[in-house]
Amino acid sequence: MYRLSYSEILEDAPDLGREREREAFDRAIGLLRSAEARGPAAVAERSEAVGYVQNLWNLLVRDLLDPENGLPEGLRSDLVSIGIWTMREAGEVLSAPERSLSALIEVNASIRDGLR
Repeated sequence: MYRLSYSEILEDAPDLGREREREAFDRAIGLLRSAEARGPAAVAERSEAVGYVQNLWNLLVRDLLDPENGLPEGLRSDLVSIGIWTMREAGEVLSAPERSLSALIEVNASIRDGLR
């Protein structure tokens, strides 16, 4: 069985890869906005949204740390830092339900918008 690496897929179809990344961020932002609108009492929805964001950034950081990743080193470093902050912030909002999700929404929207 032949498996393509993420970088090989992006090499062959970079527009498709970016579109999938935008879709993943759109989903994350949608879940976060919905949970924020329902308020701190929507524990299950909040947990689902934050879990999705954590999983997304775990995947992205793992790929960014791969030596085969073709992005410039400085950009990779910056994105890893954003990912680490995002995962830390996600943990904080889970442990403090009264805390707003707005920072997570804003940062993830900025990253998504940069993929255009």
